[in-house]
Amino acid sequence: MAQATVLKPGQYRHLIRATRATSRSPERDVLVLLMGIHMGMRISEIAQVEVGDFMFSSGKLRQEVSLRALVTKGCRQRCVYPTNLDLVAALEGWLALGVKRSWRMSDDPKRFRGLRADSKLILTFKGYKFSMNCKRPINHAGEQVDYAACDSLQSHVTKLYRDAGIKGGSSHSGRRTMASRLLAQDYDLDTIRFMLGHADLECVDRYLEVSKERLRQAFANIL
Repeated sequence: MAQATVLKPGQYRHLIRATRATSRSPERDVLVLLMGIHMGMRISEIAQVEVGDFMFSSGKLRQEVSLRALVTKGCRQRCVYPTNLDLVAALEGWLALGVKRSWRMSDDPKRFRGLRADSKLILTFKGYKFSMNCKRPINHAGEQVDYAACDSLQSHVTKLYRDAGIKGGSSHSGRRTMASRLLAQDYDLDTIRFMLGHADLECVDRYLEVSKERLRQAFANIL
């Protein structure tokens, strides 16, 4: 099965520019892409996180976000860190748009910028939450494993890559790009495993793409 494309820096910049220029909801779509690339979040996680996960009641953005076991694949809680400047700017822009359009507002304008803390962070073009689907695949041990997926948002993200002319791009490209970039920057595999939210190192292999130049350097520098 073909692996999702790992973005090169130029492709990353082009994807964001193209999405801003052509998307019907550029504020949301750029944020969704950056959540995958800079935090390694799965589409199902992006579709389920709430405003209160990313914001204190004072309205200040969190720098550490706990992804509850309820929303993660495999029910393993982990923390992600929305500290990338492009990501923070996209998050601020999307939240401001939600307030401007009065989506999911509470009765208290002083808490969570007037937004409902339990509202989904990512909403449809009309301000509704994305629907989730239950998947029941069989794992390598022959056991049925249930997990939630968001097929509509996943298809939409794949379309964003296609509209930008990036072949092989999909909703999984964000996680593969993050993992491969971390490897290229010499982060250890255990750190990458933790950031992806996997229990075993074996699960990390399919996310990694090693450049030929890095391989040449590795062979040249063995001793």
